[in-house]
Amino acid sequence: MIDIQNLSIQYSGKYLFEDVNLRINENDRIALVGPNGSGKTTLLRLLTDIEHPEDGSINKKKNLSVGFLPQEFISNSNRNLFDEVKSSLKSYTELEDHELRINEKLQLLDDNDPEKLKLLDTIGKIHHKKEHIEFYSIDAKIAKVLEGLGFKEEEFSNSMKQFSGGWQMRIELAKILLNDHDLILLDEPTNHLDIPSLEWLINYLKQSNNALLIVSHDRRFLNLVTDKTFEIFNKGINYFKGNYESFIKYKEERDLQLRAQLKNQLKRRKEIERFIERFRYKNTKAKQVQSRIKLLDKEEIIEIDEDDSSIDFKFPEPGRSGVIPVELNNLSKSYGSKSVLENIQLRIERGDKVAFVGRNGEGKTTLAKIIAKRLEPTSGKINYGQNVEIAYYSQEVTEELNLENDVYDSVAQVAEDLTPVQIRSLLGSFLFTSDDVFKKVKILSGGEKSRVALAKILFTKSNLLILDEPTNHLDFNSKQILQRALINFSGTIIMISHDIDFIAPIANKTIEFKNKKIHEYPGDINYYLSKISEEQEPDSNEESDSQQKLKRKNLKRQEAELRNKKFNATKKLKERITELESEIERLESEKLNLETELGSPDVFSNPNLAKEKNKNYDEIKSMLNSTYDEWTNISHELEEIEKSFDQSIS
Repeated sequence: MIDIQNLSIQYSGKYLFEDVNLRINENDRIALVGPNGSGKTTLLRLLTDIEHPEDGSINKKKNLSVGFLPQEFISNSNRNLFDEVKSSLKSYTELEDHELRINEKLQLLDDNDPEKLKLLDTIGKIHHKKEHIEFYSIDAKIAKVLEGLGFKEEEFSNSMKQFSGGWQMRIELAKILLNDHDLILLDEPTNHLDIPSLEWLINYLKQSNNALLIVSHDRRFLNLVTDKTFEIFNKGINYFKGNYESFIKYKEERDLQLRAQLKNQLKRRKEIERFIERFRYKNTKAKQVQSRIKLLDKEEIIEIDEDDSSIDFKFPEPGRSGVIPVELNNLSKSYGSKSVLENIQLRIERGDKVAFVGRNGEGKTTLAKIIAKRLEPTSGKINYGQNVEIAYYSQEVTEELNLENDVYDSVAQVAEDLTPVQIRSLLGSFLFTSDDVFKKVKILSGGEKSRVALAKILFTKSNLLILDEPTNHLDFNSKQILQRALINFSGTIIMISHDIDFIAPIANKTIEFKNKKIHEYPGDINYYLSKISEEQEPDSNEESDSQQKLKRKNLKRQEAELRNKKFNATKKLKERITELESEIERLESEKLNLETELGSPDVFSNPNLAKEKNKNYDEIKSMLNSTYDEWTNISHELEEIEKSFDQSIS
C-alpha cells in the first residue's frame, strides 16, 4: 500500500531519518513510538504530503485514500455540525450533485430525445451505486458516530463556531472515520476524549477494516487497537510484530544488550585514546597513532534512549488533614438557566484517591473547581475538614504563571528543599532538558506551560490534590514518574482523566457524572468499567433482559446494604478519631506554649516555677503520646474494617 525507500530528512543539519526503508500493508494496525522530538509527527506529515523528504521516495498505491488527524485543528466553517460532517463525505456528495445536475438536464429535454434515454440510464447507475454504498443510511451512520464521540442530538444543528478546540478535534475525527479511508493516521487522538468516547473509539477501530498508524501516549489504547509497532530509533525506524506491551518487553531486553555493548565500546575507546596520548609525539608510532585516530572518528557511538523511569519523584510530606477533607451537601450549580449539577451529596475521606469520570460536559471540571474554591456553587454547602491544604491543576492554571520567570526559577520558588541538581533531574522528567530549563515562560507553548504548572503543584505541601487531565502533555516515562508519585502520595486526590492505564493503579474510588447527578462506584476504574459493560450488554430476549435487570437490582441492593453496614461499623470509630485529632491539636498547642515558657528567663531563673512547668510539660507529653497511640490503634482498626468492606463490595 505504501512503500518507503531510502527516506532521509533533516532539520538544522541534524537528521531525523536517514535511509529509512519501510512498508505499510493493507489492514496493518501500527503503533508509532519513539521519544518526544524523534520525528513521529514528521513521519505522519510526510505520508500525507504536507512535508517532503530530502532524499528517497514514498510510493503509494494508486488512488490511495489517507485520513490524517493532527494534534491541533480549528475549523473556520460556517456550517452546522451535521452538515459539516456530511459535506466531508465526497463519495456521497459527488453522487448527490451528479444526480441533481442530470435531473436538471432531464427537465429541459423532450421525451423523444435520444439524450434523455442516456441520462435515465446514468440515473439508474447512480441509484445502483447509492445502494451499494448504503447512501440512504448515511444520516443514521453520521448520527451514530457523532453520538459515539460524545455529541448530543440537539447539538447537531449547532454552528461549528460554537464548539471549542477539543470538540473540533472530535468533529475532524468523525469525518475521518466516516470517510472509510484506506489508511488512517492519528496523532494523539485520545487527548480530547472522555472515557465513554474513548471506549467507543476503541470498539469502532477494532471492528473497522482500515489500516491504522497511530501516535499515542495512551498505552491501553495502543494495546487494544494495534498489533504491530514502528519504533523511531537512532535515525531509523524499526519494525516489531506485536502490540506496544510486547514491544516494551523486547525493548527492555534490547536496551540491556546495547548498554553492555556501549560499555565495552567505551572501554575499548579509552584504551585507544590512551595509546594515542602515549605515542602521539613518537615518530616511530606516527602511523599507528593516525590509524587509531581515524578509527575513532569513523566509529559511531552506540545510542540508547535516555530512560527517565529511574527518577524516583516523591511529594513533600503533607500535613495531616481531618478524617473528612471534603463533604458536599445538596450542592447544585447552574450557569444562567443551564443546570449542570443538582443536589450532589458527596463525602471524600482522608487518603481517598478518587477518579471523576463521565462524558465531557457532565460537570466533572465544574465540581472540581468548586471543591478547589475556584467556583461558587449556586446552592448547597461544602464543608472542609481541619488543616485541608488544596493544590489544583487545570489547563487554566497556566494563566497564573509569571511569564517573565524561566522554567527553572518557576519551580525552584516552590521546591526550596531540593538541590539544583534534583530540580533539573525532575524537570527532565517533565520533558525540560538541557537549556530548555532556562527558557522564559512567555515563549513556551501551551503544552509546555501546562507541564511547568503541573511541576509547580507537585512540589507544594498540599494534602488535597485536584488534578484535571494532568497527563495530556506527558510522554510514557513522564506519566510513569507522576503515576508512582501519586500512588505513594499520603494525602487525598481527586482526578479527572481519560487515561485508564494511568489512573487504574491510583484511584480506589470512581465517581461517574451523568444527567446532573453523580453515582459512586466503590472500586477502581476497572471495577467501574466492568459494571458499565454489564449494564450495556445487549440481551437476547425479554426473559434474559428481566433477569439482567433483577440481577443488577439485587447487586445494587447488596452494595447499598454493605455501604450501610460499613457506615454503621465505622461511624463511632470515625467520631472518636475526630475527637482524638482535636485533643492532639489542643495538647500540641499546650506543649508548644510550655516549651516557650520553659525557655524564658522568668521561668528558668525561678527553680520552683521551672519545676512546676517541667512537671506540667511531662504530663502533657505523656497525655500526647497516649492520645497518639490511641489514634494510631483506632486508625489501624478503621483501615482494616474499611478494607474488608471494600473487598466485599468489589
